[in-house]
Amino acid sequence: MNTGVKITAFAAALAATFGTAYGVGKGVGPVDEPAKAEHGEHAAAPDAADGHAGHEEAPAGAGAELPGGLQVSQGGYTLALETPAPPVGRSTLRFAIEDSAGKKVTAFTTEHGKELHFIVASRDLTVFRHLHPEKAADGTWTVEADLPAAGGYKAFADFKPAAKGAGALTLGADLGVPGAYAPRPLPAAAPTATVDGYQVRLGGTLDPGKAGELRLTVSKDGRPVTDLEPYLGAYGHLVALRQGDLAYLHVHPDEGGPGPDVSFTATAPSAGTYRLFLDFRHEGEVRTAAFTVRAGAPEAAPAPAATPSETPEHGAGGHSHG
Repeated sequence: MNTGVKITAFAAALAATFGTAYGVGKGVGPVDEPAKAEHGEHAAAPDAADGHAGHEEAPAGAGAELPGGLQVSQGGYTLALETPAPPVGRSTLRFAIEDSAGKKVTAFTTEHGKELHFIVASRDLTVFRHLHPEKAADGTWTVEADLPAAGGYKAFADFKPAAKGAGALTLGADLGVPGAYAPRPLPAAAPTATVDGYQVRLGGTLDPGKAGELRLTVSKDGRPVTDLEPYLGAYGHLVALRQGDLAYLHVHPDEGGPGPDVSFTATAPSAGTYRLFLDFRHEGEVRTAAFTVRAGAPEAAPAPAATPSETPEHGAGGHSHG
C-alpha cells in the first residue's frame, strides 16, 4: 500500500472546545462587521519542511499543539484581513501575511504549485471556495470571491514563509458578510456526491486517533473516469473542516494513477462531524465534491446470547417462522 500523507492527530483535550465553538443556530438575524483580530504572538509551530504545519501525526503526549486554522497568529506570523466584511455576492478580498513587527511578508516557499493556498468556507459549511490569490510586490494578496449569502465565514491561509527556519502554517481569520443571516443545516451524510454530471463515491472510514484510508471514486454517466488531470501537482486535493470550530485538515493523495480512485490516508483529530471537500480536475475544469462524515460514532453493542425464552420464536414481539 502506498504511503499516504497523514492528517494531524490533534490532542484529545481539544475535543472539549467543540461545545464552546461557534454554533449553527436556527434563527435569522443581522450580521455585524467582525472586530479586527489583535496581532498576538503564539508559540511557534514545529518545522515541517515537506508538509503543512499540523499535518504530521503528533507524538504521544504532545498534547499542546492546536489544529490548523484555529489561530489568526502563530509562530510570529499573522493573517491580516484588509476586507473583513465583504458584501454579498462577488467582491475582491485583500489580505496580507504579517511578521511579528507588523511588516508584510513578501517571500514564500512554493508548495503544491503555489506560494499560498487560500480557502474560504461558511460557518455552516455549506459554502466552500478554494481560491488562488495574486501577490503584489508589497506583499498584499488579492482575489475575487463569490460569497452567495450573508453570514459568518472563515478564511484560511496555508503557506510557508521563505525565512530561514520558518515552518509551514495554516492560519484562520473570520469574515462577516453583512445582512440577514439564515444558516442552513449541514447536509446529511451520504456515500455519493454529484457535481456537474460527475458522481463521486466515498469509501473507507475517518476514525479519531487511528489512520484509515479514504477512497474517492470518480465517474461520469456511469463510467469510471480514468483520465483525471493533475491539479496543483496532484490528482486530487482534500480539505476537511470540523463542524463547530472549523479545525482545518488538508492532505494530498496517496501515490496512484489518474483515476478513477483517489485515496488519502487520514487520521481524525477527535470524534465529531466533518465536512470533506474533494477538488479534482477533468477536461480542463476543477470541480468540488462535498461529503458529510461522522468520525467516532459509537458502535452498536453486541447483542447478548439468546436464551430459550428470548429467541424470536418464543420472546414477546418475536416473529414466528412457519
